[in-house]
Amino acid sequence: MQPFIKPDFSNSILNVSATLAEFLGCPNEKPVLSDLLKELQEGYQSVVFLILDGLGMHPIEKNLPEDAFLRQNIRRVLTSVFPSTTTNATTTLLTNKSPMEHGWFGWSLYFEDLGHPVDLFLDVNSLTGEPIERGHVRKRLPIEPFYMRATAGYTTSVVVPSYWQHDGANRYVWTTFEELCGYIKRIAQTPGKQFIYAYCSEPDSVMHRFGVSSEEAHLTIGTLNRGLQALCEELPETLFVITADHGQVDIDGNIELYRDEALLSTLAWPPYLESRAPAFKVKEGRERQFRELFESRYGEDFALFESRQLIEENYFGAPAGVHARSLGDYIAVGKTHKVVKLNARSHDFKGHHTSLTAGEMNVPLIVVGSRK
Repeated sequence: MQPFIKPDFSNSILNVSATLAEFLGCPNEKPVLSDLLKELQEGYQSVVFLILDGLGMHPIEKNLPEDAFLRQNIRRVLTSVFPSTTTNATTTLLTNKSPMEHGWFGWSLYFEDLGHPVDLFLDVNSLTGEPIERGHVRKRLPIEPFYMRATAGYTTSVVVPSYWQHDGANRYVWTTFEELCGYIKRIAQTPGKQFIYAYCSEPDSVMHRFGVSSEEAHLTIGTLNRGLQALCEELPETLFVITADHGQVDIDGNIELYRDEALLSTLAWPPYLESRAPAFKVKEGRERQFRELFESRYGEDFALFESRQLIEENYFGAPAGVHARSLGDYIAVGKTHKVVKLNARSHDFKGHHTSLTAGEMNVPLIVVGSRK
């Protein structure tokens, strides 16, 4: 079993957003990163907050030499949130709220009013792929970007892919990494103080398809490294704050959990949440049977926890709140590199994340800036 990394809410991706919120004059009650705040206060014309999806410490160390630009500029290692997944982590980064506060815990969340789990980013029934009422998720789980309440005189822009749906800032849509860099350069050189929130879906996408150790991942991460080095060198009056939402690990096996009829018969809801952090709501009176079945069949690869235990031990960043029920009765945490398939629509990924291992939880804080 690999050791688990507990989210550290004094040194996590949440604290990066808290520090930026503090700098921009937004409401903030979260601990800040003092070294980052000091750098932000140096008087740069533009500040870029860039999220590279999946580029945790493990993919960096696997695919970049020690003298690579991004590795040379790592200021500290942070933890992600749990589950260490894009849905949860990017919402934390965007809102400056902990998972327990925003409730976007994972890719698939059970909605009791609908009677089925929903893929939150896609607004579809997790089991069938059929669309649900548009806007239902955001009505139940509202999102407000932290920078919307900025008072420090910065013009805010976002540089994002087309499916990124949040309003309230100047919006630039990229289709290639080169376009993303081009938009950042153009905005940063605009007169006046500029704050840019930028999101890149790589290298997460390529690592899902081919694995962290693949040649494809190696080439993609190398391209990101070279492109960002060139961009930073072209913008001397711009401070780059770069991090990742989570890491990734290579996957070495799939478990078709959705075919286990004996286990499913003990559940009040279908399995949901994440493939390396599945959640379970158990029928009343069937708890012992569920635990015995799960431990005997899957205990070698997954550690089973009561959800309330993880909540009480602060794995979700705040005391139990209105979203706690969404976490069900139990959460299983991947301790090897296997994943469970929650339903027939689950993907066959070669690289994945969502668990508490170091490869998934540890991410960099990269800070690059120079004054003329």
